[in-house]
Amino acid sequence: MDFAQLPVAVIGSGPVGLAAAAHLLARNETPIIFEAGSRVADSVQRWGHVRLFSAWEFNIDPVAEQLLIGAGWQTPNLAEFPTGAELVRDYLQPLAQLPQIQLHLKFNSKVVAITRLGLDKLKNAGRATTPFVLTIETVGATHQIYAKAVIDASGTYRNPNPLGVAGVPALGETAANNQIYYGIPDILGNDRARYANRSVAVVGSGHSAFNALLDLAELAEQAPETSVTWIMRRGQVDAALYGGGANDQLVQRGLLGGRVEQLVASGRFKLVTGFGIERITQAEGKLDLQAGERQLTGFDQLIATTGFRPDLSMLSEIRLDLDAAVESPRVLAPLIDPNEHSCGTVRPHGAEELQQPEPNFYIVGMKSYGRAPTFLMRTGYEQVRSVVAALVGDWQAAREVQLVLPETGVCKTQFGGEACCGTTPTRSEILLQL
Repeated sequence: MDFAQLPVAVIGSGPVGLAAAAHLLARNETPIIFEAGSRVADSVQRWGHVRLFSAWEFNIDPVAEQLLIGAGWQTPNLAEFPTGAELVRDYLQPLAQLPQIQLHLKFNSKVVAITRLGLDKLKNAGRATTPFVLTIETVGATHQIYAKAVIDASGTYRNPNPLGVAGVPALGETAANNQIYYGIPDILGNDRARYANRSVAVVGSGHSAFNALLDLAELAEQAPETSVTWIMRRGQVDAALYGGGANDQLVQRGLLGGRVEQLVASGRFKLVTGFGIERITQAEGKLDLQAGERQLTGFDQLIATTGFRPDLSMLSEIRLDLDAAVESPRVLAPLIDPNEHSCGTVRPHGAEELQQPEPNFYIVGMKSYGRAPTFLMRTGYEQVRSVVAALVGDWQAAREVQLVLPETGVCKTQFGGEACCGTTPTRSEILLQL
């Protein structure tokens, strides 16, 4: 087996995974892309009804764009805001259908384990030059492939956080699963009947909650018996909750929070703060929620917009150095930890910050953020540009990381207290701060 001629395995065919494949091709490397679903960017298609708050200009990888243009693709209007479905239809699907990518794209192929050939996690000798072995579950079969490097861009969407306040499912949550939706349902479309004229609780306080609340408010205008309660764990509502408003450089992101704030002020739905769900009970088809001595009762449906977390089960034999709390690469964690950093932006980072003790193994994209929110696609594109440069030995390019993201207008960070995520420091400044 010629180690140098092995492919680079890419896990996931979402925006960041396909960008990684494009960068590998541009560097004369062979990718092999594994998608657990039956279609390109399967996770994105599950929230295809949701409109992104970032315009096309932030959602197209430059190297992927050049491949597409070379095949006659027309760039979308960069000022428009695509839905998830439009992102797939107008960008990711054409990218996946390019012959040089389609040849290496494997659907219905779930990676369930990654290790080194003949080595478990404990063994040191020859590890860096021993092929990775990926165990793949396909329809009706399991097989293994070899790779010289692995880029894990599998995301987190398939692994939502539970409603339970302590990070595990609340008592009774699993039993109530058929009345709980994790993520953003298609409230005004396919899922309308599930919520119209029902008592609905939205749990969470981020942008996903905003989207669900806005759709429910519109639904309530059409179906007046729809009752909406917004539940969050945080004890108080402050200006930061609703975002930067007019100061947010992503205009649509700023508008989301402002519209929800207006709905709260007008009494369009009930707001409950400081409520950490400990128990969910069912009675006559309704759900009752308990937090200590407090109770909320009589819900037909719950929408859990409580975020996502990485599934690390397939990496049990990979040497990882992850932050104990955030579950992101350890060096990246202080830059994105929501306990310390409320910006929607993040300082420049690439292969050096993402590298693991396992040589030539990288976690990128949303999964690289662990449990932290506010990931933007442009961040992932710069990550894979740097990572692929590192994999081919071009460390000068790998270290020249440039990441300029739109400011949120609201930022609280351990590096400077209250701020607006203004200037972006250099890599040397970051290392000094760490």
